[in-house]
Amino acid sequence: MQRFGVTIPLDGVPLHEQRDFIRELEDSGYSDLWSSEATGLDGFTPLAVASQWAPSMRLGCAIFPAYTRGPATLAMSVAGMCQAAPGRFVMGIGSSSDRIVESFNGIPFEKPYQRVRDVTKFLRRALTGEKVTERYETFDIQGFRLAAKVDPQPPLLIAALRKGMLELAGRVGDGAILNWLSAEDVKQVVPYVKKAGKDKEIVARIFVAPNPDTEQVRNMARFAISSYSSVGVYAAFHEWLGRGEQLAECWRLWNAGDRKAATAAVPDEVVDDLIVHGTPAQCREHLERYIDNGVDTVVLALLPLGVDPQQAARDLAPPG
Repeated sequence: MQRFGVTIPLDGVPLHEQRDFIRELEDSGYSDLWSSEATGLDGFTPLAVASQWAPSMRLGCAIFPAYTRGPATLAMSVAGMCQAAPGRFVMGIGSSSDRIVESFNGIPFEKPYQRVRDVTKFLRRALTGEKVTERYETFDIQGFRLAAKVDPQPPLLIAALRKGMLELAGRVGDGAILNWLSAEDVKQVVPYVKKAGKDKEIVARIFVAPNPDTEQVRNMARFAISSYSSVGVYAAFHEWLGRGEQLAECWRLWNAGDRKAATAAVPDEVVDDLIVHGTPAQCREHLERYIDNGVDTVVLALLPLGVDPQQAARDLAPPG
């Protein structure tokens, strides 16, 4: 089943004022609502309120960092969402980045692969109500039993960039969550997830601005690309994807502290690869390429690049 989702909440609008917008998304044919967790709201609260405002939609987060909540606290939070929206919650978990984990939260960003693996394995057991006493590589659990009932069990999707985490998403998770990649890049990453089975779900968070003014979008989007791609895990990802030469000057200038020059150094073709823009019809055609290359769930991250995000959601609503 092909799924279409939107990232919530909208930036700049208080959460309590977004009920009508979220209900409109449900009425417009979107199947999913996905939150995120970086520097805005936490990932759970928007989903909890949306579970009551849009009672037919699936809810997920791309993603909850594996470090910033203790394993037991994370299990309790997942249980809360599962009870608020039985059978409609998808747990997205990943390492996040050194900037969010270490710089923003003061937690050492150590052994990210192992931490994600261990938290995922712990959640598999804890959410069944089993008593867990186990020494994982990155933490120990002594006698934790989740008192809240979780039925049915939620899918556990792992945010993945390169080969190791992609394979982990297929082997230990129920699929992968992709981010900051082009439609062509999807063909490179999906096979690593699908090694473990064709039924593994591929979710892609795709940045979209249905604005036909190409130069306006490019000029406004460059800063987001330069700031994200300069973070260690994303720089390594784009190097692996073959974009290292295109972004080398941007990274050099960013690391030297010249943010303005680094932003200007992002090539047009990189913006056009990573940001879906143009008329609504052109955007829909571009999104179809992601689907054709293996994405099961498209999650629109609507960018206010010269467009109103609410109107953008209307313009890009799934057909029929």
